[in-house]
Amino acid sequence: MTEMMDLSSDVGGPGLPLLDYKTYAERIFFPGQQIAPLSRQLDLPESRRQTVEQGLQQLNNLLNNRLFLTRFIHTLEAQQGFSQRDRGYVASLLTIALHDKLEYFTEVMKTLLQDLVQQYVAKNPKLMLRRTETVVEKMLTNWMSICLYSFLKEVAGEPLYMLYRAIKYQVDKGPVDAVTGKAKRTLNDSHLLREDIDYSAMTLNVLVKNGVEVQPCPVKILDTDTITQVKDKILDQVYRGAPFSQRPAADSLDLEWRSGQAGHLTLSDEDVTAVVHGRWKRLNTLQHYKVPDGATVALIPRFHSSGVNQVFQTGEKTPMLEGEEEEGLRLWHLVKSSEDPEIPKHRKSSMRERERAKAIPEIYLTRLLSMKGTLQKFVDDVFVAILSTKRPPPIAVRFFFDFLDDMAEKHGIDDPETVHIWKTNSLPLRFWVNILKNPQFVLDVQVTDSIDAVLSVIAQTFIDSCTTSEHKVGRDSPVNKLLYAREIPRYKQLVERYYSDIHSAASGCYQEMNSTLTELSGSFASEMNSLFALHELYKYINKYYDQIIMSLEEDTSGQKMQLAYRLQQVAALVENKVTDL
Repeated sequence: MTEMMDLSSDVGGPGLPLLDYKTYAERIFFPGQQIAPLSRQLDLPESRRQTVEQGLQQLNNLLNNRLFLTRFIHTLEAQQGFSQRDRGYVASLLTIALHDKLEYFTEVMKTLLQDLVQQYVAKNPKLMLRRTETVVEKMLTNWMSICLYSFLKEVAGEPLYMLYRAIKYQVDKGPVDAVTGKAKRTLNDSHLLREDIDYSAMTLNVLVKNGVEVQPCPVKILDTDTITQVKDKILDQVYRGAPFSQRPAADSLDLEWRSGQAGHLTLSDEDVTAVVHGRWKRLNTLQHYKVPDGATVALIPRFHSSGVNQVFQTGEKTPMLEGEEEEGLRLWHLVKSSEDPEIPKHRKSSMRERERAKAIPEIYLTRLLSMKGTLQKFVDDVFVAILSTKRPPPIAVRFFFDFLDDMAEKHGIDDPETVHIWKTNSLPLRFWVNILKNPQFVLDVQVTDSIDAVLSVIAQTFIDSCTTSEHKVGRDSPVNKLLYAREIPRYKQLVERYYSDIHSAASGCYQEMNSTLTELSGSFASEMNSLFALHELYKYINKYYDQIIMSLEEDTSGQKMQLAYRLQQVAALVENKVTDL
């Protein structure tokens, strides 16, 4: 624990590598997209630029007409070819286009949510907001993310970073298989390295250039680490507390072992010395090179390298796949992946989840429990930061929960469980679980596969804490439920108290919410690339042009406001579309 406490010394102040708002928004609005939409420019011939931009400006004015916007969204959602992915993308494009008018965005979101409530009340109200199947549900995710950024910055970001650091520190203390991502120290039974691996902790003296001087820096590693794992641990130590995107990538550097006057040996995961048996090729480790404890090494820039961490710009890093196919060889590190000791191949399909849960021998459960004990304080701190009402909860949460209470009252829903589910689906499961699973959405850190496996269990525990059903644990329960059996009832109380405290104090926050939205509109809007978003939205207008025009012409108010005519003008400017104006 004392070692863990040392972590806190370099957190706080500049030690918290919080992402800037633009990067944070990009990762949440457009998860998994390689090209960042907020940084892209319009690709237009100069001769057309002025006309197109004028058209997009007129489209922007149309989007600021509530009738046009709601008709546009409902028409898109009625189209068969408009996929779930499209829904999310359109919602995020609208979020960018309207980011400078968040008050209006919020009003439209509420109108669309009222329509959604109407649909679910008739069917099964408990299922509302459970997934993100409509444009408005993704708008809500984005809205929560915009409104809670300052809460992450001031309150929840630090305990989240501490939890991430604690997990990383603990996982790194034991062997991690570089090919499968399985680890000796984890919370996740499916990512547990079950084999007994002989390993020893070692300290390397790393020569670090500090200005002109070269100083040795001691770094703890394991003799079973691959060379890339060693490089990563050295970089962790040398760039301690620095944002991940600002440090060099491990594959842009070579690791040199210095011994004696003339000895400079470059070590790498794969080289001519690698051990090959049949079709298996083993990744090189320090043990393989017989590097002794206390050896001196240096990281040297490699020529023709990729430079800074462009490769894993999103902060996610998956383990190596069973690559190396070109030689017909399969790579392995600590265990050969096909000789998985857990379940023989022929029994895999017939094995029930139930039996697998039973099958975890006590020795492994003990390992998971010891990891859980080490991390407990950090998990508690995150959950309490998110769910405490000691300081007033974020205004957006009070405002939105109040809105849900109103909706329930309006539709005569007096079953408290339904409202609890609505609140859970709109905040903890929609926003917080995503952040717990993906700290790289908020922090400039690298989430490796073995850290991700631990975070998944913690996120699942958070989900279990938000359910209203009783938490029964038996021998057949999944391992993560066994691990947190004692904590979950306590966390459930936290959630319930959070909801009831907000309910008692919520009313009358509309004025405060509006001024907060005005403030947020001003502070971040300039970072949003609204022209690009409008151009992307126009592609959907073009695709479903006739249906949208028809929908606008059917509406009497729409006719009065000449919405269809105005959209035809936009089309004429943006793509020279000749229409019967």
